[in-house]
Amino acid sequence: QLQASGGGLVQAGGSLRLSCVASGGRTFNNYAMGWFRQAPGKEREFVAAIDWNGRKTYYADSVKGRFTISRDNTKKTVYLQMNSLKPEDTAIYYCAADNYGVEPRQVEDEYDHWGQGTQVTVSS
Repeated sequence: QLQASGGGLVQAGGSLRLSCVASGGRTFNNYAMGWFRQAPGKEREFVAAIDWNGRKTYYADSVKGRFTISRDNTKKTVYLQMNSLKPEDTAIYYCAADNYGVEPRQVEDEYDHWGQGTQVTVSS
């Protein structure tokens, strides 16, 4: 089970940090983890992913240089630090776990477990 939190309302240029805590299931550090987002009227899209031990990360071009994904396996938590936020970052953000932990992947269908989402709203 995945529980995402940390969303909210922020002005353009501001920052937020999302957290996603895992419980139950396999050992957390067996999973690669990803963040996806879905804006109103749009399909869900990939944001960032991290492999099981945090050594490999992968980002969508739209967030590269502004967002950072990280994880703390002792806390069973993955984070998404979002800086220089833009109104187009407004979306529901979802965390997801991929049983294939050795590579951070960007395809939604490859993820096995999903959290409930947290709303991020960036005002202009």
